[in-house]
Amino acid sequence: MPNWKYLIAAAVLLAAAYPALSQTTTSEQKPKPKPKPKTEQSGTAPAFSWGFDQKPKPKPKAAETPAAPVTPVTTCRNTGSFDRWLADFRKEALEQGINQRTLNAVSSQLTFEQSIINRDRGQRVFSQGFLQFSDRMAAGHRIKGGQAQIQKHAALFRKVEEQYGVPGPVIASFWGLETDFGGNIGNITTLPSLATLAFDCRRSELFRKELMSALKIVQRGDLTVDQMMGSWAGELGQTQFLPSHYFDYGVDFDGDGKVNLLRSVPDVIASTANYIRSLGWKAGEPWMHEVRVPAKLAWDQADLAIRHPRSQWAQWGVRQRDGQPLDADDLPASLLLPMGRFGPAFLVYENFRIFPQWNNSLTYSTTASFLATRIAGAGPMSRGKEGLESLSFEEIRELQRLLVKRGYDVGKVDGIPGAATRAAVKDVQMQLKLPADSYPTPELLSRLRGGREASR
Repeated sequence: MPNWKYLIAAAVLLAAAYPALSQTTTSEQKPKPKPKPKTEQSGTAPAFSWGFDQKPKPKPKAAETPAAPVTPVTTCRNTGSFDRWLADFRKEALEQGINQRTLNAVSSQLTFEQSIINRDRGQRVFSQGFLQFSDRMAAGHRIKGGQAQIQKHAALFRKVEEQYGVPGPVIASFWGLETDFGGNIGNITTLPSLATLAFDCRRSELFRKELMSALKIVQRGDLTVDQMMGSWAGELGQTQFLPSHYFDYGVDFDGDGKVNLLRSVPDVIASTANYIRSLGWKAGEPWMHEVRVPAKLAWDQADLAIRHPRSQWAQWGVRQRDGQPLDADDLPASLLLPMGRFGPAFLVYENFRIFPQWNNSLTYSTTASFLATRIAGAGPMSRGKEGLESLSFEEIRELQRLLVKRGYDVGKVDGIPGAATRAAVKDVQMQLKLPADSYPTPELLSRLRGGREASR
């Protein structure tokens, strides 16, 4: 994705610059809601939570055995027979309405490819910090490219927005991030990738469904077997839809009788809007804008699970990016600090929540949302404090291991500070009486290395 959606050194830059980013996930566990903070004034709980409301697991008592380190899922091994698996899948496909003609057509491409497993095991794209990632992915050529596409297809974008309620800059942001507006949709044969990932132990259920959907696309006549080319993870088209999204949300907007997300720009734009609307987009409402935060703030309120009226944020000293006052109205907003209190700051609204549903990496979703604002005409992003420190991939893994030792559930120990990791960081910051902005810093790592942890 669209939603669910980390690469060996050589593959990292390629994947980050082009397709398949939407398929990658942080795989952090979904959080449990926590009570409103006592300081919250008229804050509202969101209908969708990306995960910053995760309540960390309590530390075990002294007599208990501390939680064991989380075992990475990449240690799973494929011990069964691919041929036996394939025979079972063919039987299931027939039961689900895939006809023999379609099965015969795809038969030669239902193969196992070890290279796909190697790529899947090596993903590390979203271990990069927000500024590093967004500098490359929301670069000037994508801003200008998005604006140029909206101007080139102005009538089409207007028609799509009238029908689906999704503005052009949001569609163009995903279009640019995923394939540079169709310039690089991938050249890897889709069906072998899907068959391999469906057989693989890591995400077999997900990709079994996606392989079945790919067969449905062929059977419906949208694409031939030979046309099914895309990224290594099986995404298709100019906005890199998983096959299930292609089949369920694809729109034949040019009226030629087929949904072609590889070549038809009308189909691409309308299908992308249709999918975004299905995620809960509200027409005519904002999604994000950059703000300036004061030097002192209740930093624990900077959390996607906590929303306050803009009037409250204004009262606390949050201002527009240019220093002008916020609109002091009742529109609920969350304060997002992707790199902590010294980095860029954003107020995000209900519509922002479609971005992490497209791809649940906070780094990707914040970048996509910011790129959409730039395409819409917003100015460059503030860099925050000069010399802003961040942890390396290995340091974040070390931090996660230290948190696990203290009884926290951080999801995977994978070097990626996803929702569960950030929730644990926030809790530890509060225990250590540090500013609780959820951002892992060298200072926090140093404190944990020294075992200076407040009692719970």
